[in-house]
Amino acid sequence: MRAVVVRTFGGPEVVEVVDAELPEPGARQVRIRVAAASLNPVDAGVRSGVFGGAGKTIGLGWDVAGTVDAVGVASAWSVGDEVVALDYGMAKPLGTHAEYVVVDTDAVALAPASVDAVHAATLPLNALTAVGALDLLALSPGQSLLVTGGAGAVGGFAVELAARRGLKVAALVREEDEEFVRSLGGTRFAGGAETFDGVLDAAVLGPRALALVRDGGVYTGVIPQAWPGSERGVRTDAVEVGADGARLAELVRAVDAGELTLRVADTFSLADASTAHARLAEGGLRGRLVLVP
Repeated sequence: MRAVVVRTFGGPEVVEVVDAELPEPGARQVRIRVAAASLNPVDAGVRSGVFGGAGKTIGLGWDVAGTVDAVGVASAWSVGDEVVALDYGMAKPLGTHAEYVVVDTDAVALAPASVDAVHAATLPLNALTAVGALDLLALSPGQSLLVTGGAGAVGGFAVELAARRGLKVAALVREEDEEFVRSLGGTRFAGGAETFDGVLDAAVLGPRALALVRDGGVYTGVIPQAWPGSERGVRTDAVEVGADGARLAELVRAVDAGELTLRVADTFSLADASTAHARLAEGGLRGRLVLVP
């Protein structure tokens, strides 16, 4: 099968499409025939060596939508099931940017019935990150939340999920994105000296975002071990996403209920993975790039 890997670190030019052995599922695992797999900033980080793994062949891709193709012993899934999953891992030999991927059975959820596989592939990593960050913030209905990067992939999900929790959601976005974020449930936009009960720093602004938290409030970032230190009694931490099929199933139900908006910026063939990485590096995307085998 074809798979996207890096064997040395660098820019988009180091991304390769290689022939790899078809992986076989073990106990409590499934093999998914990939229909679509989104490209995330973490893939660029892996590609450039941020997470280590020098000297190894590293497979790229965390998100997947596709069809169960084979099952191991004690799997809860059946061949033919249409699913989505998160394949967590920084330096794994194969990722979801491939024709087939093997994942643990408890990382899998039935795919949304209301969208195609390309859109479904944008859900797992970003939505699980958003809901995990909101859980860490632990704000109560009626409290105020600022989401930096509220028009981005994680930020957009966070705005929608926070509004459903009864929070007063503000966003830090470009002026041209205000109408879109308002459609997600954002009620106002940050400016001036206003502070908030909590800040979800999806744009990774660090100290700048921390300054927007009221004394005694809470800050949550999206990069593990990379959040600013506490000050003014503000609790600071960051979400570390993990594969969670049960939680993913809840998010799928929200998609089918029209409560979460999935956005695709563009699609690329697997053979054009390097070009997709170059487009990601250009920035300015609203929605995810998706690879289609």
